[in-house]
Amino acid sequence: MLLIRARAGGTELTGTLYERGETAPSYEGAADVQAPYVWVCDAFYEVESGGTVQRIDDRDVNVAFESPTPRGFETRERAIEAAQEHLRTQFGRVGVSASAVEIERETIDGDVRSDDERNDA
Repeated sequence: MLLIRARAGGTELTGTLYERGETAPSYEGAADVQAPYVWVCDAFYEVESGGTVQRIDDRDVNVAFESPTPRGFETRERAIEAAQEHLRTQFGRVGVSASAVEIERETIDGDVRSDDERNDA
């Protein structure tokens, strides 16, 4: 499992890339993705009113979130490229330049579920 995190304007967004052999989460309304690599991340956009207020580049931005939609890929490289593109796009939707977005990756090994989730399994 690979966490891919973008930071810009004083905030961040993190998505998860499930790799070959790992099971991506399933939830009501999620697409059934049968691919070796599955990217899952929130999507958001700026709205004039309502939503959630985020402080980005010293300004308050009203943000509405879309349900995350899993996207499948055949290669790890293409999945990472798409993940980075997705993250930059989200920041662009709230007025942050793609060049201002810093992206980092963090490999997660083992069971990352919370204790409650493990006990429910």
